[in-house]
Formats: sequence, structure tokens, C-alpha cells
Amino acid sequence: MATSWPSSGSVTRVEPDENEASMISAREALERLRRGNHRFASDTRSPDTLTNQRRRDEVAAGQEPFAIVLGCSDSRVPAEIVFDQGLGDLFVIRVAGNIVAPSQVGSVEFAAERFGTRLVAVLGHSQCGAVLATLEELQRPTGHQPGSLRSIVDRVRPSMEALWATDLRHDPAALVQHAVRANIRASANHLRHGSEILERLIETEGLLIVGAEYSLETGVVDFFDGLPEAG
Repeated sequence: MATSWPSSGSVTRVEPDENEASMISAREALERLRRGNHRFASDTRSPDTLTNQRRRDEVAAGQEPFAIVLGCSDSRVPAEIVFDQGLGDLFVIRVAGNIVAPSQVGSVEFAAERFGTRLVAVLGHSQCGAVLATLEELQRPTGHQPGSLRSIVDRVRPSMEALWATDLRHDPAALVQHAVRANIRASANHLRHGSEILERLIETEGLLIVGAEYSLETGVVDFFDGLPEAG
């Protein structure tokens, strides 16, 4: 057993998971995602990512995801497909607007602790509906959103308000582009600084949290936030 889960909700490390010995570094995982996205965007997907019975049998016994992806629930941005990966390769958390709430933090903590995964990618995308809904709320405040959409808008809103106070509010297209990236950065920063567990793994275990934007138009993922220094 690699990890116990006390009733307080914290994660106590008991002993290293045997998967950690074979886990690749954050830098190597990032390059693997980049190569996979290049294959996807250029329509040269790898046959190794196709599902077959042998692979299903392998992952039934356990998993070793090399990257954690916190992405948007948008049906056009399935992480395994846009990164050309297969069963057991990615630990994926999806929520509208790629927001960070306690359950998302806990999911990232779980994967990073349990499997020794050393890369977390926050994956947003162009024309994000949650971002657009938040900008509409800033432009025409209604004071309410249907159902629980309010909880999503409220988490996206802080990163939008500073942009709305600039001249970008007069350029809708540029505003949306900047807002999408601001929201991605906010989520990545929340993970970096909103969890003692993740902060410890960053400081002592080489955990890397990066932000990336997927283009609906081109299929290309641009990693732009939190990248390691060259070398």
C-alpha cells in the first residue's frame, strides 16, 4: 500500500509506491505530451495508442500514468486524443472551465502521491464556454446564473476582472484570448500554491505544474506557463 487516507482529508505517505521507481521525469513527460500532440495535429497518430486486449489486461492490474491533466469538460478537447495517448497513460480530471475546486486539488494530490506522476498539465482551450459566460456576466451582470453554473463562474471571475478593467474590454476577440490564458494561469497557480502536498512535491520530488492552451481550430497545444528552464 502506498498511501493511507486519514479521516482529516490529508494524505499521509506510508511507503513509496513501486510505480515511482519507473516513473519518468516531468521534463520527459512534457516532451511526450508535445510529441503526441504533434502527431494528433498532423494526422499521424501512433498505432501504439490504439486499444487492444493485451493493453486492457496490462492496465487492469495497475496503472502508471506519466502525466496528470486537469482539463475542460468541453467535448472537443478529450486529453487522451489530443495528446495521442492510450489506456493508462494519462490521469485525467475534467471540469467546465478547467477550474480548481477542492475535489480537483484532491484528485491531483491522489495521482501525484499514489502513482509518483511528476507532471501536471492544466489544459484550457480557445473559445472556452465558461470563460465566455464569465465575460458576459461582467458585461451584463444578472446577479445569478442557472443551477450551479454560478459556482463555476465565481471561480473563473477573479482572473477576468483585472482584464475587464483594461482597454481589452473594447476588443472582444483579444479579450477572450487573454481571458482564456488568464484562467489557465490562475488554475495552475492555485495548484502550485493551494496545496501543502503539491507544494512539497514541487520542492522535493520534482513535480512540475504547467499551463497549456488547445486550439480548437488547429488542434495544436501551446504550453506557455510554468515551463522548466532550458537545459
